[in-house]
Amino acid sequence: QVQLVESGGGLVQAGGSLRLSCVASGRTFRRYGMGWFRQAPGKEREFVGAIGWSGGSPYYADSVKGRFTISRDNAKNTVALQMNSLKPEDTAVYYCAAEIGVLSTTPPYWGQGTQVTVSS
Repeated sequence: QVQLVESGGGLVQAGGSLRLSCVASGRTFRRYGMGWFRQAPGKEREFVGAIGWSGGSPYYADSVKGRFTISRDNAKNTVALQMNSLKPEDTAVYYCAAEIGVLSTTPPYWGQGTQVTVSS
C-alpha cells in the first residue's frame, strides 16, 4: 500500500502559477504510476495528467495540455504538478493518485486533496 499527502494549493489570480506536490509513503514508490485528478464543485472528478514509473512520457488532459507539467523524483518519493497560465475553470480540489504499473482512470490510492482557487 501507499499513502499520499498533497500540498501546495491556494488562491491565485488568473494567469498565475502554482506548484502542487505529493509525497508518497513506502519503499516501492518506483513501482507506481502516479497522476493527478481534480474535482470542481458540482462536477465529477476528472483526469488531469499522469506519469509512469520512470518519469518519461507524461500525458495530460486536453484542457491542461501546454499549461501543466507533471514530474516525479523517485529518490524523494514525490510527484509534482506545475500549473501555469491558470484559468478560473481550473478551480477545483486536486487529488494525487497512485496505482502499481500504469495509472488507470480508477486508481486505488488517493490523497486527501488540496484546494486550488483561481480568481478572475
